[in-house]
Amino acid sequence: MSVSVNVHEAKTHLSRLLEQAMAGEDVVIMRSGRPLVRLMPVESAPRARKIGSAVGVFTVPDDFDAPLPDEILAEFER
Repeated sequence: MSVSVNVHEAKTHLSRLLEQAMAGEDVVIMRSGRPLVRLMPVESAPRARKIGSAVGVFTVPDDFDAPLPDEILAEFER
């Protein structure tokens, strides 16, 4: 469902419009019949990574920073 309101109505009913947007409705604020902005929920911030949480999951090889073989390096330079 889509809801379009003018700026005055948006100021008057902002709390209701926020609830509608949070519920997944498309809320558009208009001025003089032209769409200005769309209200939409902000995605949740990703959780902070815990340092050291992958201990034992993988091992970094001793030569991880060795130069690439010529045939692989050539693929990057195409």
